[in-house]
Formats: sequence, C-alpha cells, structure tokens
Amino acid sequence: MDDLIKKAAKDLTGAKMVAALTGAGASIESGIPPFRGKGGLWEKFDPMEVAHIDSFLQDPVKVWNLLIKGMKDVLDQAQPNDCHKGLARLEELGRLQTVITQNIDGLHQLAGNTDVIEFHGTFASQRCMECNAHMETRRVDMSEIPPRCHCGGILRPNAVFFGEMIPQEALWRSRQVATDCDVMLVIGTSAVVQPAALMPVVAKESGAKIIEINPESTLLTGDISDYLIKGPAGEVMKDILAQMEKML
Repeated sequence: MDDLIKKAAKDLTGAKMVAALTGAGASIESGIPPFRGKGGLWEKFDPMEVAHIDSFLQDPVKVWNLLIKGMKDVLDQAQPNDCHKGLARLEELGRLQTVITQNIDGLHQLAGNTDVIEFHGTFASQRCMECNAHMETRRVDMSEIPPRCHCGGILRPNAVFFGEMIPQEALWRSRQVATDCDVMLVIGTSAVVQPAALMPVVAKESGAKIIEINPESTLLTGDISDYLIKGPAGEVMKDILAQMEKML
C-alpha cells in the first residue's frame, strides 16, 4: 500500500496533464449515498418510477417528494471530503486539468476545481421548466412541492434523468481530455455505466497511465488500470497528496 502511494505521488508529480474520472465512491465520505450497489438508492426505489423524465413530467409532486426532496436535504449538509480537496490541490499544483464526474452533487466545484465535466448534470442547481432560470438547490424554497420559479414554472434538477440524453458537449470534451492526458485517476467508480466507463479505455489507448483508487477491484483492474490502490477515496487521496508535498 505505501509503495503504491509513493508510486502514485511520483507519477502525478511527473505528469504534464492529469485528468480524473470520479464516481459515487468519491462522495460517500461526504455522506452522499450511491445510487447503485449495496445500500444504494435504487435498492429503495425503482429508478424508472422516480428518476425517469416521463415520471417527472407525469407527476412532479411524487418525484420531488420521493427523490429530489431527500437529495436536497443531503446536499444542503454535504461538504467536500479529502478526495475532493485532494483533487482541488492537484489543480492548484498545476497537475490536474479536468475532473470528469458521474456525480451530481457539485462537491468538486465546492472544493475548488474549476474545470468539471458533469456527465449526468447536477442536483446542486435547479432550472425552471418555463423560463429556464437557474437557482442553487440550497436556496430553493420548499414550502410548496414542487417548488416553483418566480414566473410560476416548476423547478427541476439540472441533472440528467433516465430517458434524457447526456449533454453532447460533456461527451465530446471528456473524450478530448481522455485523449490528451498522460495520467488518469479513476476514483470511486465501478466503471460499469457507459459512456463514462469508456474514458479510461480511451486514455489508456492514447498512452496514458491509469491509476485506480477503489475499495475493491473493478472491470478496469488489471486490463486497463496500471495499478489499483485499495481504500476509501478520501483517505487514499490525502496520503498521496501528503507524499507529493514532500517531493515538491
């Protein structure tokens, strides 16, 4: 473990351009539950019932009450953990350029990362379905469900619901970043959900070194990842950054 931490610190210190791909495991230490897997939200709810765009359009009150309201409560309290802070520090050090994230919590930006590609949009802000005005989720008045804009339109998360397309710009930019980086950190993702799972493959094929940080092995381990550092994302990132600070 210590040898891999030192190896990662050395690889990141010597890199010209680092990219990171993050999944739910990057935010668990901030108290945000994953959607998939053991203990995930989809064990409690049918995603087609509470997270499909057709369900929202048909019954926004139900979707707000079952899913979005609870997510707002969690996000109102959530703060960046050592994983988010570590990636922000990597950017400060001039190593990390872009974070590609499957998460919808906005914690990378809150930690200080300035270039974040959100594959699935964000729950950190809402937009009006009538006038398209945007509002921070933390500032949304919940006295009426569904919450409404000053124009009277219904607010919806800026996240991508099932049944909606991933923004083309996010896909295009992610491929470009994956192609251009010489090191990619893959943190807290099982690398199952496409097309985000394709980005480490694109990076690898373009000659990048892939450093994986996950509690367990994934589909990437061995074939795509150069090495896997097992452990919680925040703890591992904190150790890597501490090692890097010694080298700089």
